[in-house]
Amino acid sequence: MTSTTIVVPCYNEASRLPVDAYLEFLSSQPELRILFVDDGSQDDTTGVLQQLCKSSSGRCELLRLPENQGKAEAVRQGILQALDTGTSLVGFWDADLAVPLEATSSLAAVFEERPDTLMVFGSRVRMLGHQVNRDPFRHYAGRIFATVVSLLLDAAVYDTQCGAKLFRSCPTVEELFQEPFITRWIFDVEILARLKRVIGPEAWSRLGDLVYECPLQSWEDMSGTKVRPQDFLHAPLDLVAIYRHYLAG
Repeated sequence: MTSTTIVVPCYNEASRLPVDAYLEFLSSQPELRILFVDDGSQDDTTGVLQQLCKSSSGRCELLRLPENQGKAEAVRQGILQALDTGTSLVGFWDADLAVPLEATSSLAAVFEERPDTLMVFGSRVRMLGHQVNRDPFRHYAGRIFATVVSLLLDAAVYDTQCGAKLFRSCPTVEELFQEPFITRWIFDVEILARLKRVIGPEAWSRLGDLVYECPLQSWEDMSGTKVRPQDFLHAPLDLVAIYRHYLAG
């Protein structure tokens, strides 16, 4: 595998972080590193992550934020630090491993097959032969959300919110993470809105060459998610804010 760094944002994950799964995966993937970002956790997440890093033979690092700043900022700071290391690919992954880390191989392979691709998004498509198990409410709410996002961006996007994404290390991608995001939870949509602003309408018309959605072999909704039902109610306001900030005019 091409050298890859995965950013894993963590907030109060001490009781549910699958430490053994991380260590087992790293033992078989010498080209992959993990950067954990402790987003001002109030439990023993820091201690758990410190021990995990010690047990990883230098394959894991820990970035500690002094106070909770939200997933968007934790991911942003982690991505910028990872890009500074010279890694070929950088991405972010949900800490609970709803998507197994083994999926990084299939996402990374896309970059080798498609030299113009800048981003590969894991996509939770329910198909025969795939083990994609989702809470019905979250699934159908996600379908409505994705439809609105597709109309907003003028792009056929199936799943923006899956917590498994990889990016090619390049100046364009680095530019997308330079400024803090204006939303806390749907910053994935902001990434695409920023890309549209950066590359312009002509390049956006061939978005399918630049961004690829890779159907996941497996996904399992985990208990203890930080996304609350009321966050779905805030999403329309956040979409309006994204439109006004990046796309209007």
